[in-house]
Amino acid sequence: MQQIRRQIKEKLAQGGVESPGNTSLILLEHAIQQSKSWILSHSEYEPSPQETKTLQTNVTRLLEGFPLPYLLGCWDFYGRKFSVTPEVLIPRPETELLIEQALQFGGKMDAPRIIDVGTGSGVIAVTLAAELPAAQVWATDLSGPALRLARHNAHHHGQTGVHFVLSDLLAPLSGPFDLVCANLPYIPRNVLAGLDVSRWEPTLALDGGDSGLDLITRLLKQAQTRLTTQGAILLETDSSLGIETLAAAQAAFPDAQHRLIQDLAGQDRIVVIDLR
Repeated sequence: MQQIRRQIKEKLAQGGVESPGNTSLILLEHAIQQSKSWILSHSEYEPSPQETKTLQTNVTRLLEGFPLPYLLGCWDFYGRKFSVTPEVLIPRPETELLIEQALQFGGKMDAPRIIDVGTGSGVIAVTLAAELPAAQVWATDLSGPALRLARHNAHHHGQTGVHFVLSDLLAPLSGPFDLVCANLPYIPRNVLAGLDVSRWEPTLALDGGDSGLDLITRLLKQAQTRLTTQGAILLETDSSLGIETLAAAQAAFPDAQHRLIQDLAGQDRIVVIDLR
C-alpha cells in the first residue's frame, strides 16, 4: 500500500495536482472504500485488481483535468457530504460565507421562509434546512437533473420538507419570503470560454450573460414583490463584479441597507440587501 500511494503521489505531483499527498489518500479511500486512518494503519494491504484498475483510471482522469469531486461523486460542504455530478456546479468554500450570513438572519426569526434560487446540488437549501429546523425552505432551478440531485441530497440528509420547484428564478412563486439566497451564474460570457472551469462544469450554472449580472438583475426585479418588509437578500457574485452587483442591489432596493462582504481571500463575494 505504501509503495502504491507513493507512486500515485509522485504522479500527481509531476502533473501539478494540488496537495498530491492528501489527494493520493482520497483516491485510495475512494477505490478501496476504507477511511484514511484505516489506509494509514494498514500499510501491508494489497489492493485487488479491480481496486488497482479504479485507482489507475482515476489518476489518469485527474491528470487530464477532470475535477476530483466528479470522480468521487461527492464533496464536502459546511460539514456535510453532498452528491455531485457534472450536471451541477461543484460546491465551493466561498459559498459557506453565504450560509453564515443566512444563519445570522434566519436564526433571529421564529419560522423564516427561505428560498434558494438556482439551487444546483441543493447545498444551500439543504444546509439551511438542517441548521434552521423551524424554517420553511424552498429551492428552485431551471435544470431538471439538478433538481433531482438536490432532492436526493435533501433525502440523504433527512431534510424531506424542502420544497423543490422547477423554475426560472422566482417566476411561479409569489412568496413572500423572509430570506432570498442565490448563488446564480455570474461569470461574464466573454470571460467564461477562457476559463478551465468551462471544460467540465455546466455552462447553465456558470454563464452570467454578457455582463455577468443578467440573472442577478432579473432576480432583483422579481424579488421586489416577493420579499417581506423585514426581509433580506444574499447574493454570491464574482470577485470582479462586487461593486457592480452592489450598485444593482442599491438600484433595486434603494431604501434597504446594503453591504459587500469579502471572502477569506479578501475578494468581493457576498452582497447583502437588508430591509430591516
